Amino acid sequence: MLRSQGIKGPSYRFLHGSTKEILNMRKETMSRPMDLSHNIFPRVQPHIYSWLNMYRTNFVFWYGPKPQIVVTELEGKLLYKMAELQSIPKKGIVFTRKQYGLIGMGRLTKMKWKEKGIKGPSYRFLHGSTKEILNMRKETMSRPMDLSHNIFPRVQPHIYSWLNMYRTNFVFWYGPKPQIVVTELEFVKEILNNRDKVYQTMDSEGFLKKLFGGGLVALDGEKWAHRRKLAHYAFHAESLKNMTPAMITSVEIMLERWKQYKGKEIDVFEEFRQLTSDVISRTAFGSSYLEGKDIFEMLMKLTNLMARNAFKIRLPALSLFFKSGDNIESEKLEQGIRDSIIKIIKKREKATSGGLHNFGGDFLGLLLESNHNVDEGNRITEQDMVDECKTFYIAGHETTTSLLSWTVLLLSIHTDWQEKARQEVIKTFGQQLPTSDGIARLKMMNMIIHESLRLYPPVIALLREVKREVKMGDIILPANIKVHVPTLALHHDTQIWGENAHLFKPERFSEGVAKATNYNPAVYLPFGLGPRSCVGLNFATNEAKITLSMILQRYSFTLSPAYIHSPVPVLTISPQRGVQMMLHAL
Repeated sequence: MLRSQGIKGPSYRFLHGSTKEILNMRKETMSRPMDLSHNIFPRVQPHIYSWLNMYRTNFVFWYGPKPQIVVTELEGKLLYKMAELQSIPKKGIVFTRKQYGLIGMGRLTKMKWKEKGIKGPSYRFLHGSTKEILNMRKETMSRPMDLSHNIFPRVQPHIYSWLNMYRTNFVFWYGPKPQIVVTELEFVKEILNNRDKVYQTMDSEGFLKKLFGGGLVALDGEKWAHRRKLAHYAFHAESLKNMTPAMITSVEIMLERWKQYKGKEIDVFEEFRQLTSDVISRTAFGSSYLEGKDIFEMLMKLTNLMARNAFKIRLPALSLFFKSGDNIESEKLEQGIRDSIIKIIKKREKATSGGLHNFGGDFLGLLLESNHNVDEGNRITEQDMVDECKTFYIAGHETTTSLLSWTVLLLSIHTDWQEKARQEVIKTFGQQLPTSDGIARLKMMNMIIHESLRLYPPVIALLREVKREVKMGDIILPANIKVHVPTLALHHDTQIWGENAHLFKPERFSEGVAKATNYNPAVYLPFGLGPRSCVGLNFATNEAKITLSMILQRYSFTLSPAYIHSPVPVLTISPQRGVQMMLHAL
């Protein structure tokens, strides 16, 4: 197809592409010394030099199975011509001058954005805005933060700074890839409701792909719809009711451990990490709980690797030849997680092979049962099962740990609301264990949790990718552009929530979410919006309500003098130095 469009280049070799040819040319030039000459192009890029002499102008070569078009024409017109090359779904484009250096694609593309009235920070070759982002984050993290809930400038200093500078929609760059930040509410609704099927989930890559694989969060189209239906079955009201005893058991184990901390300091962030790990292991794998704990430990190691590499620029071509220590370790963890989950699946299938088909009431059992009840042609694969279990683990654990940690912090500061919540719990349950019916009646608790999710949303941004060219207001978005909806910015916007937007005011939600948001769902997005909103929302909030109820029945708590306010973005907003409380038995 490329040749028929006038684009020539070296032959494609199966899997390797042009890679072996490139390595051989480099090996040959590096094997001999160079004269003292500034004509370095033939030595530094022997493959580009050779093919430019051979094909004269624009040509294509291959890094493994991925094509790159080398462009030497200086006119910007070629950028528009590239859009016609539909035969390459993911194009790698290298812009070169007639002799040596590189012209960044970003600079040329940025000129197009400016023409459309979209401003943004300057593009830097290869790095884009990444160095600027890292410098801002390093500067904000280098100093302690006051005990304030105005966390937006610290957690996302780049988005905060650029929103103040450009006011509304703007473009910034993760390496060579542009992202348009959208804050206009009508566009936020349009993007997240996605009625025209234009805004799809972004392809996960690198460490993120190893973490979630091809789970629900990474899918689109018919696959996503089918998998979403299976997940709904696992999270419908009756299933959640059946999971309540497992949640209560896990909280009881935690509270038994807390007896040694009466009148002492305790880091509730670490406690809630253990608790949510325990809950996920029981509700995901039931009788295989201990194996589930091992899987969780491996997933946490993988999460830490992802956080450590979040802002490193990834060059796919380089990864064909070189793997970092983190990459090697992540591959071992990914394989270990897969092997462990498949072992549990096999054991469960073997136990139900007698024809009874009672797969169990945990997440895996419900997934296996719902998969068993569909036509054979629509069943998901073993690998799909693995990816869904990983997604349930990570999303369920991180979201609820974040929600519980920040809610307890808020109640330790605002002890009047802590007492109101306690009185409601005692009135509803007395000293008895929480019930599903009772949990649904906790209005005060509901208000507190909504306000906690507003101030400290688990997910600070929602990302989408434009599937095909689309008009958004007066802006024409090209296919493959990334769209960034800044949840944290919207949740802390004083024009939406008033001058007290940064204060803890649960009474905002006294008449429900719809009234609190002035009937505009785009302003409150802790679990997303539209068809891709979080399917596990009720699981997370039920677990939080059960945990908080059982704590409030037994303890009051105040903030420890040792606490240092340090919210940081990892997978969710997390307290970098923990959440230390003073625990007082009632």
